[in-house]
Amino acid sequence: MIDSAMVKSNDGIEKIKESLVKRNHATDMLKEIQSLNEKRSQLIQSSETLSSMRNKISKEIGTIVQNDPAKAEVLKSEVREIGEKLSVEKEELTKVEESYRDILLYLPNILDDDVPIGSNENDNIVVRMEGDIPQYSFSVKPHFEIAENLGLIDFSRGVKLSGSRFYIYNDIISRLERALIDFMLKSHRAQGYSEKSVPFLVSDQAMEGTGQLPKFSEDFYRLEKDNLNLIPTGEVPLTNMFGDEIFAESDLPLYVTAATPCFRKEAGSAGKDTRGLVRVHQFQKVELVKFVLPQNSSAELATLIDHAEVILKKLGLTYRILLLCSGDTGFSSAKTYDIEVWMPGLDRWLEISSCSNFRDFQARRAGIRYKDHKSGKNTLVHTLNGSGVAAGRLIAALLEYYQQSDGTINWNEIETRIGTSVQ
Repeated sequence: MIDSAMVKSNDGIEKIKESLVKRNHATDMLKEIQSLNEKRSQLIQSSETLSSMRNKISKEIGTIVQNDPAKAEVLKSEVREIGEKLSVEKEELTKVEESYRDILLYLPNILDDDVPIGSNENDNIVVRMEGDIPQYSFSVKPHFEIAENLGLIDFSRGVKLSGSRFYIYNDIISRLERALIDFMLKSHRAQGYSEKSVPFLVSDQAMEGTGQLPKFSEDFYRLEKDNLNLIPTGEVPLTNMFGDEIFAESDLPLYVTAATPCFRKEAGSAGKDTRGLVRVHQFQKVELVKFVLPQNSSAELATLIDHAEVILKKLGLTYRILLLCSGDTGFSSAKTYDIEVWMPGLDRWLEISSCSNFRDFQARRAGIRYKDHKSGKNTLVHTLNGSGVAAGRLIAALLEYYQQSDGTINWNEIETRIGTSVQ
């Protein structure tokens, strides 16, 4: 959430407007903010005038109460009337502050100055590429054809159980997924992350803390009767587990990781990537979350990317890193880098990780702070998160990379890279 002080100053509103325009967002809500600012100023000014009048009359009562009790009673009545007006104005001011918060919950984060201006994913900037586009002496197949031909994944029975975009992993893929998750978690523990096992159902407050609510309520699955939500990403429980807590400065930076299922409606994506493991409603993912001092968050974003891409290097996958443009940067993020892996069977790049710096946006919503040792004040931390990475898309990539001319998979190469047997 944006600092409420920003919406109460002209300079702050201009900065918000500039960021909204960069994001290609409508700026209509700024008119409502300006209207609230005017009402707030009027209420504050009126309340100060009434308070001054009440104080002045109260002093006058003190000087005449002995000599002119009748007039003192009249003045006491005036003080009561002023008190009632002040009470009404206090309630109105509270409503104004609540309206501010309602608007703030729908305002996206302020973009970093160096985020490039653009409309959509076509305007993202390729920062660098690692590896060469793999070449094959035979016609390569997409992962879903390989999986169906070899009986590795049962898409039809997944649909029978739960509808479109669900699947069932058969023997070796089930073992591969577990092995990959363990492989990733071991790597991240070596990088300083503390592994957590977190709930997959979270409260509305948790969803609000990381920015899923209220704006994106249609994008995830909700259990209305229980007022709980299936997590769309492990970022939600990992971040909000420290909600309304105050770290000691010496506790930071704190790195946490978890492997969780993720549940997404994928609303608005009808007809896109309907086959295979690219866009599904349930998948496993290893998540990386950082809690850091504000002055270090830019540097921490760079190392977060390093931590995610290590996995792809170890698995021999070709990938590239993109800096997202303003129109493609997520609601809660101030700056995001995507990591895309080259998919030889699909013949295109595919996002496999996204690493973002939220600065104090999530921390303000969730109430996550630290005690600054110099000022002694409780200060908002900066949060970052990255996929470390999505297991389903990683499996898809491995099937496409290590397919052989006879239609089989080079399991020995995969096992060598992850350091365990899956056959």
